Amino acid sequence: MRVLLIGANGYLGRFVADRLLADPAVQLTALGRGDDADVRFDLASGSPGALTRFLDAVHPGVVVNCAGATRGGARELTRHNTVAVATVCEALRRSGCGARLVQIGCGAEYGPSQPGSSTAEDAVPRPGGPYGVSKLAATELVLGSGLDAVVLRVFSPAGPGTPAGSPLGRLAEAMRRAMQSGDGELKLGGLGVQRDFIDVRDVARAVHAASLSAAQGVINIGSGRAVRLRDAAATLARVAGYGGALHELDGSPGPLRATIGHPRGESDHAAPVAYPYPDGCGSWQQADVRTARDRLGWRPRINLEESLADIWMEAACRI
Repeated sequence: MRVLLIGANGYLGRFVADRLLADPAVQLTALGRGDDADVRFDLASGSPGALTRFLDAVHPGVVVNCAGATRGGARELTRHNTVAVATVCEALRRSGCGARLVQIGCGAEYGPSQPGSSTAEDAVPRPGGPYGVSKLAATELVLGSGLDAVVLRVFSPAGPGTPAGSPLGRLAEAMRRAMQSGDGELKLGGLGVQRDFIDVRDVARAVHAASLSAAQGVINIGSGRAVRLRDAAATLARVAGYGGALHELDGSPGPLRATIGHPRGESDHAAPVAYPYPDGCGSWQQADVRTARDRLGWRPRINLEESLADIWMEAACRI
């Protein structure tokens, strides 16, 4: 099976590439903007015609699109998350390869949900920010393309390679700095938010399964369990061996912020810095993952503690 992987150097793409390369039946070609891609191509600025010519030359059976942006203004997010997908869809329609498309979507397309609920694929999407809007627009393009296509709506990925700017990445960095400086107190805010964390390696398994399946439409990929960031912080402290005290700065479910140690006075103690979540999903998000089980034969295998241990291992290497 010839697979064209777009975005192989990204956070998710690296693990998807590893998973596909482990399958001896897969012949993988990587397309991206980096120098180490097999073929250099920028979806946000490249023409559908140029991509069509490449597809006709390589003739893949499956195209997996892991490319996209999670940060930036509305214009940048639209270019990399929506225009890029429009290019892929148009190129596939023009090409004679007849490839199946596996598009990586995200849970942010749903927007805020009712605390205690599980979001199924038939929920009406109401994204709460430009990131979710740009990804939802991409999903609509894929679903309306007439292609053999499936969109995997990935909730909150975690595990090795977790970006330092993500909530779990910031937690690990704050704890690393506390241990490095010997501070016995770590003050954190915004720990009331609850998210459905899914290990990035389980995401890669889902992409592999979707590539081999005939499933179409939208399929949620998550753990099926919302975890309070406060509980993730306690687990991370246990994994890291941090014996200090964890204190919440406030009880609100707002943006994560952190300070370390005790205030030493206004002149030498900076105010906490707020880091807003980019997903616009409010205080709660939990996926209903029954469709992935029924249509892909997929279940998550890696628990959050293992994901956090891998996040900490990478953070600890910076001490």
